[in-house]
Amino acid sequence: MNAEACGLIILGHTKFGENSVVVHTLSEKFGRRGFLVRTGKKAPMSLFLPMNIIEAEVRENPKSTLWYAGGFSLRHPLSGIRGNISKNTIAMFLAEVLFRAVREGAADEGLFHFCERSILTLDTLGSDYANFHLMFLLELAGVMGFAPTFDSIAPFAGDYLKPIRTLMEIPFPEALAMPLSGSARSGICSSLLRYLEYYSETPLNVRSLDVLREVFA
Repeated sequence: MNAEACGLIILGHTKFGENSVVVHTLSEKFGRRGFLVRTGKKAPMSLFLPMNIIEAEVRENPKSTLWYAGGFSLRHPLSGIRGNISKNTIAMFLAEVLFRAVREGAADEGLFHFCERSILTLDTLGSDYANFHLMFLLELAGVMGFAPTFDSIAPFAGDYLKPIRTLMEIPFPEALAMPLSGSARSGICSSLLRYLEYYSETPLNVRSLDVLREVFA
């Protein structure tokens, strides 16, 4: 099968043999899918950082559901993220949430474009991004088809219903700048993950959440 050009958002990678990795991605056409990649000078591991947006040539493997990818190039350098440990941690968290919440093979053009816009927004923010992951989770739920309402979020919110309602009501720039303690931000994040887990019917168990808590304590 001929190679096909494709934009990919990197969600993670898994080592596969001595010189290869399976790169977990989200794309406009193929949804969440893993591609077998031979690493080396033409495919350095720096290309596969979480939430990188790359161009690639993908090719179907007739003998397996694991397709091949090569011919990589960065669509966006994301210099505002890669030079900032806090933004890098957010990107790692977003990538893991997407990897765990989105079912493999489910193509969703709107989801890809939402994620691309979100990561480019994070890249350009100079300040007030400590709440970015909270707004991403709220918006992701909507893109996936179960946007929270005050009634639907309440069973998951616990003591954090009031700040969650405020985040849902105010404009995005104000939500990013909304003052929250580290413990409140962590509690809200856990509440939103429980909401996503329930409505996506998928266990999330996001391990990078602990790292995020340390960065924004």
